[in-house]
Amino acid sequence: MRLVDLSGASQKVLRYAETLALDLSAKVWLLYAEKPDLGFVGFGPGRPQPALDKVAEDFREKREELQNEVEKLQSSGIDAESLLVQGVAVEVILDEASKLNIDLIVVGSHGHGAVYHMVIGSVSEGVLHRSSCPVLVVPTHERTKKKK
Repeated sequence: MRLVDLSGASQKVLRYAETLALDLSAKVWLLYAEKPDLGFVGFGPGRPQPALDKVAEDFREKREELQNEVEKLQSSGIDAESLLVQGVAVEVILDEASKLNIDLIVVGSHGHGAVYHMVIGSVSEGVLHRSSCPVLVVPTHERTKKKK
């Protein structure tokens, strides 16, 4: 089984997962890890109802996007399912991979610079360094050619 992290991923990541699934007759799990909204789950300061409605609508839209991608994979003959989980991306990816007995995780890399990674961190790096199964990191940014 393959776990594909769709948190900010591009179609490029999906196409790699699709190709692997077809070549290996593997099941694909599409995962979107949504950052926790403490106000939505009742731990933050009170939120007005319109703000809560917006969070709920965003979840519905993301769920629909995931389902559309699952249906595309299924129409190609791939066994696919989706997960929308609220939590810290690295933790969610690793937890779900463990629960589902995943044998490969496919994630995108955005190509941010060293300072960004020192301050913010990287989901792909976090998964890569902590995963107990292989991780395929797909660059989602366009490479620029260096001038000589």
